[in-house]
Formats: sequence, structure tokens, C-alpha cells
Amino acid sequence: MSMDLSTVLPTFIVTLREGFEATLIVGIVFTCLQKAKKQEYYSWIYVGVITGIVASILVGLFLWEGLATIESSSYLYAPFLKQLFKTLLVIIAITMLSWMLIWMSKQAKSIQSEVQNNIQTVLDSDRNSSFGIFLLVFIAVLREGFETVFFINAQVQDNFFGSCLGAMAGLSLAVIMGWGLFYWGIKINIRLFFQVMGIFLLLIVSGLVIGGLKNLDYAIAILSQINSHYEYLCFSHQSCLLGFSIWDMSKILPDSQFPGILFKT
Repeated sequence: MSMDLSTVLPTFIVTLREGFEATLIVGIVFTCLQKAKKQEYYSWIYVGVITGIVASILVGLFLWEGLATIESSSYLYAPFLKQLFKTLLVIIAITMLSWMLIWMSKQAKSIQSEVQNNIQTVLDSDRNSSFGIFLLVFIAVLREGFETVFFINAQVQDNFFGSCLGAMAGLSLAVIMGWGLFYWGIKINIRLFFQVMGIFLLLIVSGLVIGGLKNLDYAIAILSQINSHYEYLCFSHQSCLLGFSIWDMSKILPDSQFPGILFKT
């Protein structure tokens, strides 16, 4: 099976970034409970992590099944709706990743103190401490999981193997980094890590914008072919919304071979 780096690498980067942030929050929670000598709440952290992962996977499967249902439908406008649905997923993924980049650039310095304050507030309320810890971890994992599954569904529909491989590799490395940071005491420049990941994510968001425009352009093209009343939406035979191709370097720098595949990625 051929390996499509343009699928594997973006998924790897996103899951590494999102997974490490979730691991970082979970590690801070563990550290706070250890300092407060509240080890009896450890089990609620595990429950929160597992529940958050399961909920994220279910959302991903629901979106994937939705695309598959539309694709297998015999409805006349099903191909148009599929491209429209993919465009919507891309818009949501762009919004979530962009918001996360802006939020992280402002909150990266205070994330540890925020989590510590939240844990202290939960521990001070003796009545619902266990549920509060579970909810804190669950929301942290679910938030990162949501961003990841929306990106995967928006970016990848054809190469399922490549997307899964990139996701597993990114999450595995994120867990190893988190384990090394909190258990082995390895020094990691967290600020530099998020800055570098932010640059890569900015490039990935740019790629998503291009992918979203292509999906929308293809949707309009399909609609104009299905119903002649919408032919006026396509002002070019080459592309409905994007217009004519300005240049084509596919013969000189094909995106299926090195180094063109890196630029495509």
C-alpha cells in the first residue's frame, strides 16, 4: 500500500499538538492531586480521559458515517450534498484550529496556573470533588478530541489508513512526551514546542482553506451539471468559482513525488 505523506504528516502534526496539550493538562491535574495528597481521585482522571477519548471517537465515526451515507445514497443531489458537507466540515475545522491558535498564543503562559486554580477550587468543594475532577479532565480531552476528529474528517476521506497511522503516531509521541515531562522529569521547552507547532498548524489551516474552496467549487460544478438552471454559477469550464488556472507546474514539480509532495503536505 502506497504511503501518502500529504495525509500522514498533517494528521500527525495535529494529533501531536492536540494530544500533547491534553496530556499536559492531565499531567498538571495528577501533579496537583499528588501535592494535595488526594491520590484517591486518580481513578476519576482515568475515567475522564477514557470517556473523553470514547466521545471523540464516536463523534468522528458519526461524521464519517454521515459522509458514507450521503455517498451511497441514490438521491439525485447526493454528490452535491456530499461536497457541501465536506465544505462545512472544513469550515468548522478551520474555525476550531484558528481559535485554538489564537487562544494558545494568549493563554500558554497561564495554562498551568489556570488548571491549578481549577483543581484547588474543586478540592475546596468537598461535596462534588470527584465529579469536578472528572469533568475538568473530560472537557480537556474532549475539546482536543473534537478539534482532531473534525480536522481528520475535513482533510481525509480517501486515505483512511494514512490518517489512522498519522493519528496513532502523533498521539503516541504526545503521550511519551507528557510521560517524560511529568514522570521522568525530562526538560521540555513547552513554549517553543507550541510556537513551532503553531507555525505548522498555520500552514495546515492555509491548506484547509484551499481544500474548502476546492470542495465548494466542485459542489457548484456538480449542481450546475445536475440542474441546468444553475449553469450560470460556473463562469469557467475549468473551475466554477476559482476561475482559470494561472500556472501549472505539475510536470516540473509533481505533488505525488519528492520534493513536491512536501509542498503539498
